[in-house]
This record gives sequence, structure tokens and C-alpha cells, in this order.
Amino acid sequence: MEWMLLPFRRYADFSGRSRRMEYWMYQVFTLLVYAACFAVMLAGMPWGEMVAAGQKGGASTPPGPLFFVGLVLLALWYLVTFVPDIAVTVRRFHDQNLSGWFYLLRFIPSVGWIVVTVFMFIDGNRGENRFGQDSKAERMGDVFA
Repeated sequence: MEWMLLPFRRYADFSGRSRRMEYWMYQVFTLLVYAACFAVMLAGMPWGEMVAAGQKGGASTPPGPLFFVGLVLLALWYLVTFVPDIAVTVRRFHDQNLSGWFYLLRFIPSVGWIVVTVFMFIDGNRGENRFGQDSKAERMGDVFA
């Protein structure tokens, strides 16, 4: 759980380096929250009434209040995670000794997000680079000290 919440502790910190574990655990955590919000939205849909209206050829029933609760939670979560998502991605690029401006690759239509995702799977540089100390070396030092 520590890895999932670490990007929130470093909310707008665009300096330094982040390990793959920090990035991917944060992504899993946000995915779980998004899934929970979508589940609340789906629970607010009047499925039975929509099917009945569709069979009769009538107008569909609007979603219930639970749908809008899930929608508001989804929007709030997106706003809360917007900056930490960019920051952790920039720090992952720093871990590979690349500029954080590589984040802009994400905006290339159709393939940009794929390129950035591939970069996020690549291991960082060993030892110190221009963005700081190797975060893995720091952790290993704690274990063997």
C-alpha cells in the first residue's frame, strides 16, 4: 500500500526519480478507484426499466441518482490524480536519465500513450544520473545495512 500512496506524498514533485514499482502500483490503485466509480455508476442505471422501454419502443429511462454520485466521484478522482500522474511519469523518465518533456509523447494521436507505456516498463539507470541517486540502491542499502 505504501507504493500506491507514495505519488500522493510527492504530489507535485517533478524532480528526482521513481522506481517502476512506485509507478505501476500507483496505476493499479487509480485503476481500482476508477473501477469502483464505474461500478457505482452502473449500479445507478435502471437496467430493467431500460429493457422494458426498449421492447415497447418507448423513450429510455434516465439514470438514477447513484449514477450521478459515481460520475461526480469519478470526476473528483480525476482532478485529484491529474498532477500526481504527470509527476510520477516525469520521475519515471528521470529514472531512465531522460527529460521529463518526454511526457509530451503521450499527446501523439493513436500511438503516443503506447510509446509512453513502453518507456514505463523499461528499467531505470543503475547508479547516480543527472536527476539524482538510484532509488533501488537506496532501498538495497537499507536492507543490507
